[in-house]
Amino acid sequence: MACTITLTVNGKAVTREVEERTLLVHFLREHLGLTGTHVGCDTSQCGACVVHVDGRSVKSCTMLAVQAADCAVTTIEGLAPADGTLHPMQEAFREHHGLQCGFCTPGMVMSAVDLVTDNPDPSEAEVREGLEGNICRCTGYHNIVKAVLAGAQAMRSADTEAAAAAE
Repeated sequence: MACTITLTVNGKAVTREVEERTLLVHFLREHLGLTGTHVGCDTSQCGACVVHVDGRSVKSCTMLAVQAADCAVTTIEGLAPADGTLHPMQEAFREHHGLQCGFCTPGMVMSAVDLVTDNPDPSEAEVREGLEGNICRCTGYHNIVKAVLAGAQAMRSADTEAAAAAE
């Protein structure tokens, strides 16, 4: 059975007809062409499909598209500013070699941003715990953790600069 849903994806209103059983990850990839969100396992084990729904990390392979109706969804494609610069966490992953094959990277970055939003100055142990739901098969996680810590620092600096500019 099909139904029509409306949601905001990366700041743009989207209305589409979908089967009620369509997973959010498949809706993003197949209906909207946003292939940065990866399908890794379809069982919520790997975290490659993490997106933000109303500002919170969600494994999009465990959520139906109809459940995201009237919500704001941000994918890896919508994380960076419109001017083409990278989000501080994306830049930190690039700068600190927090990736190898890159398959897990979108989910790692999205999870890391949510983690740092909740805890702007996490310890290494808190980063490791916060990323437990994300699997990387290529790295030993050392550079990923370094990247998240550097990204957290960059996000704090960006927030401080934005607050100073607002004064």
